[in-house]
Amino acid sequence: MFIDKAKIFIKAGSGGNGAIAFHREKYIASGGPDGGDGGKGGSVIFRVDPGMSTLMDFRYKRKYAAENGGDGSGKRCTGKNGKDIIIEVPQGTVVRDAESNRILADLSDPGKDEVLARGGNGGWGNAHFATATRQAPNFAKNGQKGGEREVVLELKMLADVGLVGFPNVGKSTLLSRTTKANPKIANYHFTTLAPNLGVVELGTHMSFVLADIPGIVEGASEGVGLGHDFLRHIERTRLLIHVVDVSGIEGRNPLEDFDVINNELSQYDMDLEKRPQIVAANKTDILQDDEAFSKFKNELKKRGYEVFSISAATGKGVDELMHAVYEKLSSLPPVQIFEPEMDIDEDEFVDKTSAGFDVRNENGVYVVFGSWIEAVGGSVNFSDEESLQYFQRALKNRGVIDALVEKGCKEGDTVRIGDLEFDFVW
Repeated sequence: MFIDKAKIFIKAGSGGNGAIAFHREKYIASGGPDGGDGGKGGSVIFRVDPGMSTLMDFRYKRKYAAENGGDGSGKRCTGKNGKDIIIEVPQGTVVRDAESNRILADLSDPGKDEVLARGGNGGWGNAHFATATRQAPNFAKNGQKGGEREVVLELKMLADVGLVGFPNVGKSTLLSRTTKANPKIANYHFTTLAPNLGVVELGTHMSFVLADIPGIVEGASEGVGLGHDFLRHIERTRLLIHVVDVSGIEGRNPLEDFDVINNELSQYDMDLEKRPQIVAANKTDILQDDEAFSKFKNELKKRGYEVFSISAATGKGVDELMHAVYEKLSSLPPVQIFEPEMDIDEDEFVDKTSAGFDVRNENGVYVVFGSWIEAVGGSVNFSDEESLQYFQRALKNRGVIDALVEKGCKEGDTVRIGDLEFDFVW
């Protein structure tokens, strides 16, 4: 089964918590704080596997999580870093954010990894907070949460040339004639249920990748037939070979078929309408009406199209068509690469403002959220005065107090930061 679209959930590991510890050794009194830092959480990394051809694996496993960082410990020992998780996908996979539909990565280069969810940093141990006036800090920082999001994987085949046209016009036969691909060939519609790729070799250093795109019929851009599933594979191609059955044995009008397919391409994506095309007038070996065929060729030539009379079944005219395609490709830009539409580093965690936090009034409770502020709130030791003072200074210095007042928070109102709730005092 060919699977070319999947939705999965990815979660990076959270950083380990910093340790609260004090040096204890024989003959050394008041050794001071020596709590170590937490380890960094593992990241979620996407990598191209050239051996994969579908997204079938993601049909059965939908959640991928990297390892959390280890907590710090005494003697200033840093926690172990969490292991990254590497998700392998086929070449040509585009990763989108499920919520916004923005492109996060285009995995077209086998040698390039993409980090799409970064692990959280480890929290500081209490050894970091020792000063001349605060010699025994009884608090530490919690680790940051790892990035998480739901993503959609779309496989868009990397081919130089795409074969388009109605079902049963001879696309699979042409692919098998010109490449070593072995698509299923039969005399009925929708024989091909999945895109097929093959390499056309015309000589030393003269080759290109050809793809047979199945399922395009009238209404394909709206989901009719199989076209809605496979039209996306045409987006990568630089050139289209539009295969038209000109034999007349099925009673079809080749010019009408040509216009219908082009209309579906433009309805799906306006850029596809402008994609260069070469017309392959196929099945000329069983041509029924020479006059109708001449009218078809003349009309397309008036519109500026190159038309090649071929028979994919017998091989007539196929070599001339392939050499013309190769010559045309030499003047076209390389395969399209989709640029990311968001900065992963800036949109990784919960923070949505330049301040690194946001404030909302939820039924009279003022909720402060953001990865930085939640990490600070989680590290408060309410039984330790120095910890409370550090927490208060952090809120004031980062503008949280001012933001709460601006939202209408008054003394005595409830403030929530993560799992921490307290009465507002200022």
